Amino acid sequence: MGRYGRGFGAATAARIAGLIVAGGLFAGGLGASAALAQGTVARPANEPAAPAPGDPVTRASYFFVGGRYQKVGEKTLMVGQMFVEVRTPAKVTQPYPVVMVHGLAQTGLNFMTTPDGRSGWAQRFVEWGYQVYVVDQVGRGRSGTNPEVYGPYDRLGTRDLERTFTAPEVYDLYPQAKLHTQWAGGPGVQGNPSFDQYFASQVPYLANSQQTEDLVDTALGALLDRTGPVILVTHGQGSLFGWALSDSHPDLVKAHIAVEPGGPPFFDVKFRGGKDFWEKTGEGRARAYGITRMPLTFAPPVKTPEDLAVVQQAKPSGDGQVRCWLQGEPVRTLPNIAKVPAVIVTAEASFHATYDDCTAAFLAQAGAKPEVIHLADQKVRGNGHMVMVEKNSDLVADTLMGWLSGRVRP
Repeated sequence: MGRYGRGFGAATAARIAGLIVAGGLFAGGLGASAALAQGTVARPANEPAAPAPGDPVTRASYFFVGGRYQKVGEKTLMVGQMFVEVRTPAKVTQPYPVVMVHGLAQTGLNFMTTPDGRSGWAQRFVEWGYQVYVVDQVGRGRSGTNPEVYGPYDRLGTRDLERTFTAPEVYDLYPQAKLHTQWAGGPGVQGNPSFDQYFASQVPYLANSQQTEDLVDTALGALLDRTGPVILVTHGQGSLFGWALSDSHPDLVKAHIAVEPGGPPFFDVKFRGGKDFWEKTGEGRARAYGITRMPLTFAPPVKTPEDLAVVQQAKPSGDGQVRCWLQGEPVRTLPNIAKVPAVIVTAEASFHATYDDCTAAFLAQAGAKPEVIHLADQKVRGNGHMVMVEKNSDLVADTLMGWLSGRVRP
């Protein structure tokens, strides 16, 4: 039963085992040699065609959604607005646009370019014929930073980013950390030009995480009212909004690619290295509804978070894993999220490699069936959490687009 075979009942384990994708399952459409060379997720067969002379590679524009006027002291201000950058290929060849949602302390800039000066995921998806919408979370970046409106802010320092995002191999706080090799210019520490550029892009974020979810969930709903059906690509904290949007708009979310989704379910953990490399942070539930702080549509209905019983695995599901928190009996399902094709993507050397399987297990237990891509299994090696800005970012993007092939609902 692999990683999921211990710590809960056989029926649940059997359902979860379906998440573990055997080597050849993704290889449809690739020849044997191509599958060996590229891994087992089918990537697009050909490089994007070069534009004809004089043709624009992209058309760029922007707009705001979700804003409303509000009296704040003696001033009338706009609140709740979300900035959306649009990149459109010269010829749109894909049926649905892609909405990219960034994570904690970041902005949509992470998808536009890389700290070492290369084009980012937005351009890569455009080259494959997708129209792309890149957002800045409400109250952050180009959406507007205003403590008068949103209250206290927080921000991450260099050490926070080095040990978890850009140079885990230096700090060695969890078993997979030493595998990190993909930051440009060596370990991503202060003084590395690529890290310095990256750190310059970091911004303050709302200290109140539940308020953030409420604001961004609302704004993303307004975006879908404008765009119609979309494909979601979320990263880290951004996945919380992706699950909520899949729950509230299952007819409009045609697929959800959750790259290193926020987790693990219910509680936060911190890493300290050594044999017992992790511990739970605090006693209260960090995500009251398992994968979100805001309510989701459970069946039978959940009136308060306390309606969800929580149990912890007696043993981790494998080496280098945390012990998952999952639902206890009676287990409730997530019928709306279950309608949306989803994949959880985990990097080899990220701290998420210790617990993303818990997120997959929680969703499987609730009746959703997310697929799982461990990038190392696709011969995409050495990545940390910030996969979209690391040296092999195009290879990661092409892996995601390979997964989309044939999985997007009409």
